[in-house]
Amino acid sequence: MLMASNIGLRYGKRILFDNVNLKFENNNCYGLIGANGAGKSTFLKILSGEVDSTSGEVIIGKGERMSFLVQNHNAYDDYNVLDTVIMGDQELYDIRTEKDALYMKEDFTNEDGIRAGILEDLFLKKNGWQADADAAVLLDGLGIEASLHNKMMRDLKEADKVKVMLARALFGEPDILLLDEPTNGLDLDSKSWLEEFLIDFKNTVIVISHDRYFLNKVCTHMVDIDYEKMTMFAGNYDFWYQSSQLIQKQMRDSNKKKEEKIAELQDFIRRFSANASKSKQATSRKKSLEKIVLDDIKPSSRRYPFIQFEPERLLGKEVIQIDSVSKIIDGVEVLKNMRLTLKPGDKIALIGNNEIAKTALLEILAGISTPDSGTVKVGTTVISSYYPKKNDDYFNVDKDMVEWLREYSPVKEDAFVRGFLGRMLFSGEEALKKVNVLSGGEKVRCMLSKMMLEHGNLLLLDEPTNHLDMESITSLDEGLSKFQGCIVYATYDQHLIETIANRIIEIHEDGSYTDKEMTYEEYLKKYGK
Repeated sequence: MLMASNIGLRYGKRILFDNVNLKFENNNCYGLIGANGAGKSTFLKILSGEVDSTSGEVIIGKGERMSFLVQNHNAYDDYNVLDTVIMGDQELYDIRTEKDALYMKEDFTNEDGIRAGILEDLFLKKNGWQADADAAVLLDGLGIEASLHNKMMRDLKEADKVKVMLARALFGEPDILLLDEPTNGLDLDSKSWLEEFLIDFKNTVIVISHDRYFLNKVCTHMVDIDYEKMTMFAGNYDFWYQSSQLIQKQMRDSNKKKEEKIAELQDFIRRFSANASKSKQATSRKKSLEKIVLDDIKPSSRRYPFIQFEPERLLGKEVIQIDSVSKIIDGVEVLKNMRLTLKPGDKIALIGNNEIAKTALLEILAGISTPDSGTVKVGTTVISSYYPKKNDDYFNVDKDMVEWLREYSPVKEDAFVRGFLGRMLFSGEEALKKVNVLSGGEKVRCMLSKMMLEHGNLLLLDEPTNHLDMESITSLDEGLSKFQGCIVYATYDQHLIETIANRIIEIHEDGSYTDKEMTYEEYLKKYGK
């Protein structure tokens, strides 16, 4: 059990949230949502004790253990992988470390023996003899091979460190589990394993994620941070979204009826207040008028960019045909004898864990890379627009956003460029920010602005949801759904795959591939991925 009692947080005059009273219970998973900057991560840090609130207190059940996902992936570089995971239960790790140190002593005393006995009893109560096996199960589920379990953390790839940190948070069945963006860096298989783990988890989970599919799959409740308040809803993300929209509509409809009643009363008062026979009724209705209070409908702090891809012209019958294409990178054949025909209306999701191969294919389709063998034939009507996963090179210039976007705009006037940036949530002085200091999410929105101005009829996107908040991902989803052209995209956002794709290409680790014209749901059912 975890309670937030009258929690408030202020930074100077700014109120982040105030008077938060929430109870988090076992067998539930709570999704924490809100606009960027609303205070989601800060609230988790208050619950974990890392940050002090301005007011109120956090109450944890007696004897309960809290675990949280460490964001610093290099914090355990001096430890091996298994030890790092077991340190998720620090008390157990400390018991084992002290116990092992005692048995290593050459001058083992009677006092040492007594202490060792106490430690053995504590170790047994915490199921310590099973610790290595339990840690290994978590690592295996997240895709960390057994050959890496005894490696030092410093020797792991960044993607593997992310998974080890997640295994550390999950270790030892904590009573309260706090997870800030746990799906970041996870492939679809690892994400699926995590979903099933959390669904079966019997204790309390509070999670922050920009992955709508994940929130829908695991959450029993949503906690919405908006208007400097936190409101808890029963149900998953989609249920919260529909409920919140319905509540807003009901309040608007209620206000409309009240406004009509106000207008009716005001008209009666105006017409009959001077009439002696009607003045009593007019006074009565004036009192009724004073009792009518309109609902206070505050504008949400959420902001949705406007994303709409409008092709300059429709595609002809021939889009792109690649025949017997192979690509070798660093001595490894990442694409092997690939034959593909892209057709108008194709919405192709590239899936699988071979990220290098997916990027290589997108670069070949975009014409910025050539295959080592095979041919690529591009139709005469094709106008391609490419979003690269690594886009920092576009922003290594000393320009503000207006100057930067003007280079890609067919209309050069400031008013047009500023208006376009405003659609993407860069208004006023924000549009004059230097592009070399933009955040990851801001860079993505700039790159999407560039793509919209290119008016392509073939969109090629490599991990476009990385760094985006929920609102921007929702807008991108809607923009791609309405697009009248061909799309090829790589993403780990399962919702984006399910809602957009009508064709799935899975590129395997050996460079071979599976190409099926079907939805992702159909692909999963047939091929059991």
